[in-house]
Amino acid sequence: MAQAPRSVGALFNRRVAASSKELAFKYPEGKGWANLTWGQAKEQVDVIAAGLLSLGLKPEGRVAIASTTRIEWMLLDLAINSAGGATTTIYPNTGPDDFAHIVTHSDSRFFVAENATQLAKLTANPTLAKQVETVILIDGYSTDPRVITWDGLLSAGREKLAKEPACVQAATDATAPSSLATLIYTSGTTGLPKGVELTHGSWVYEGEVLNAMKLIKPGSLQYLWLPLSHVFGKVLICAQLSIGFATAVDGRQDQIVNGLGVTNPDFMCGVPRIFEKVRNAVMTASPKGTLKWRISRWAFSVGYKARPYRLSGKRMPAGLSASYKLANKLVFSKLQARLGGNIDFLVSGSAKLSSQVQEWFYSAGILIVEGYGMTETSAVACVNHPDTPRFGTVGPAIPGTTVKIAEDGEILIKGPGVMRGYHKEPELTAEVLVDGWLHTGDIGQLDRDGYLTITDRKKDLMKTSGGKYVAPQKVENALAANIPYVSQVVAIGDGRKYVSALITLDPVNLEKWARNHKKTDLSYAELSQLPEIRASIDRFLKRANSKLEAWESVKKYAILDHEFSVDEGTTTPSMKVRRSIITKQYADVVDSLYETEAE
Repeated sequence: MAQAPRSVGALFNRRVAASSKELAFKYPEGKGWANLTWGQAKEQVDVIAAGLLSLGLKPEGRVAIASTTRIEWMLLDLAINSAGGATTTIYPNTGPDDFAHIVTHSDSRFFVAENATQLAKLTANPTLAKQVETVILIDGYSTDPRVITWDGLLSAGREKLAKEPACVQAATDATAPSSLATLIYTSGTTGLPKGVELTHGSWVYEGEVLNAMKLIKPGSLQYLWLPLSHVFGKVLICAQLSIGFATAVDGRQDQIVNGLGVTNPDFMCGVPRIFEKVRNAVMTASPKGTLKWRISRWAFSVGYKARPYRLSGKRMPAGLSASYKLANKLVFSKLQARLGGNIDFLVSGSAKLSSQVQEWFYSAGILIVEGYGMTETSAVACVNHPDTPRFGTVGPAIPGTTVKIAEDGEILIKGPGVMRGYHKEPELTAEVLVDGWLHTGDIGQLDRDGYLTITDRKKDLMKTSGGKYVAPQKVENALAANIPYVSQVVAIGDGRKYVSALITLDPVNLEKWARNHKKTDLSYAELSQLPEIRASIDRFLKRANSKLEAWESVKKYAILDHEFSVDEGTTTPSMKVRRSIITKQYADVVDSLYETEAE
């Protein structure tokens, strides 16, 4: 790190100097995909950065971005950091109250709106109209005098560079490792979002250490759909700058399968829910009892038997080897093709991945490695290396970061990736940062080799009326991994005699079930309440409960006729369920699950 660049802008410049003519980005354009080399990206970033400087951006000045993941987002973020400013990230699905809080609390004077929908969030609030001085509109046009179009920003940048060709480099040179680079507001499960201050030094450290670990090969192609408003997305930008791989950028989640098929990436990062949905789609692809269903079950049983040999690098018995080759030809190769046919490995982060899901993919020849971190640690604090994965763990701490377990089981982290603090919240900062150690609020265990296993959130542990502690995340993961129709699960049981659950169903798999059973005339709400659906879930629930201890098993559940959402306040913008709010909002449903005692 002594020889590392001082800032994200300097890290970007180093990559451009080393790889000017190599591919940096692919992105959708028209009906195809356009390419951008590092040299071309540098030209665009400099123009955008100069445009921001011409509009009055100051060192550490905040530029709030409300947009889906797209090439403009990546170029903007690099430009903001190159100009010495700081990016305030806003999820595009953020509601009006949180939106107003983030823009106001961050003191953002610049606001980048993807389109008219995002712009309306700003113009609808008179208070924000007074604070925000400049608005950049990526798509569309507005008569608001504060609004400058994307083309207008580029024109301003070119004019600035013509007069002051060294203005961007001067701003980059003046940026220190301790300077604020990113302000990310953690949505949390209660209360207003907290602004996490992440510095240039933290991001450079993350990129450089991931490069040193040789997790990803230079010249690889990443498929990036993750929200760039999330810390996971930002760290991938820094890893790309350090390592020198290329990225196909497309944040449209409904286009992931198509995008993978066209771009054929080498790796992709995601959250557990994406991998659960892929698995569930395969498991429900063919009606039970059909020939395709039986072949698929046989193939995965072979994959299960082959798994220990493959993990240990040992040779399979001849019969098993032949069966595995046949299973790969008939079933696994088709799944691999759906992911683009070129995947070396997948990375899961942001939440705990079920080991069942991880093992299922590995049986099919697809490796998912799991990592761990928080917004407060600049994303990655621990990660499994693809060469030495340990399923069920999130890997050891990355070099330069230290992890230890407190007496009460809480995970504590210290290292260069740890945040500067919570923006304007010294008391909250002092609560979680003690003697340099970040108190994560997560409960975990370290094995003798330093591999970390996450068990639950410290504050989320439930205690049944029988005195048994239950980790709701463990229960929820078991149900999500074993019931293919499930979309969201909220475990309940604090102070109750037994554990119950609120369940929502995945619309895509529910629609598939409706087609298979000739019930396409029914709505989602009607389908979710069918006795046949409940009977199917009952069968899968037995398998889920077999993965849990007796006191953890779900005795009763309710299927809701709609999914939890940001609009009703039951999920965060990053789609994490707000358990405490849900239990209050659906108190009548919860109480109905305990009207009669269950054995």
